[in-house]
Amino acid sequence: MARELSPHAPAGSTGSTGGWVALVGGGPGSSGLITARGLELLGQADVVVVDALAPRDLLEDLDPRTEVIDASKRRGRHVLSQEEIDALLVDLAHRGKGVVRLKGGDPYVLGRGGEEAAACRAAGVAVEVVPGITSAIAVPAAAGIPVTHRGLSRGFSVITAHADLGVLPQRRDHTLILLMGVSRLRDSVVSLLEAGSDAATPAAIIERGYLPDQRVTTTELRCLADVAARYGVTAPAVIVIGDVVTLSPYWADRVVEEARPASPAA
Repeated sequence: MARELSPHAPAGSTGSTGGWVALVGGGPGSSGLITARGLELLGQADVVVVDALAPRDLLEDLDPRTEVIDASKRRGRHVLSQEEIDALLVDLAHRGKGVVRLKGGDPYVLGRGGEEAAACRAAGVAVEVVPGITSAIAVPAAAGIPVTHRGLSRGFSVITAHADLGVLPQRRDHTLILLMGVSRLRDSVVSLLEAGSDAATPAAIIERGYLPDQRVTTTELRCLADVAARYGVTAPAVIVIGDVVTLSPYWADRVVEEARPASPAA
């Protein structure tokens, strides 16, 4: 049975294959938000397999001998399939390499980290999971939005726009955080309204959180899709829906007056 790397063991610790894999969460975008453990493992890696949303500035500080493999997955364009990534990590470790799989956010929050860890364990590869700051919570914070707040919200849900939004609590005091939701935003708004959400629920879209060109757009749920289209909102973006949005300093600049009610996409 494959063993886990000890949280305090040197990265050179090995499993039965002679190599190791660390799934490292790089945080929401800024290179300064990676954990100390993640940075330590990057400095010890022979190979870094990097995701599209990982903080790529960190690659500039790697040892020149460190191999970097791009495993980006964008909508409609995958450099490698998930199965190929799993096989790559195992193969590199079997060859005695120390491998860091550098991801954006947290490996276990909509990041396929569980699949990659399972593949490593099944192949006898020592694997460590290093948590990262998930964009689901950090990016709203960058816009001044706490996902919970006394008197406004006692809980939150994190979900992709591809899921059934109708099963979620349809209350303004329950914060909804949509990831990977830009392309399906109009359908998502319609689903929420049909499920009983208040059309006037405050909403925000935070694009490129923590990066120099971060942009925050605030409106009401009923206007969300139209406002996003008017302002040319693009991924990566985090969408927040709920009364906590009113705590953001950007709420004062909300756009609602010209938007028409949401309707299903054609």
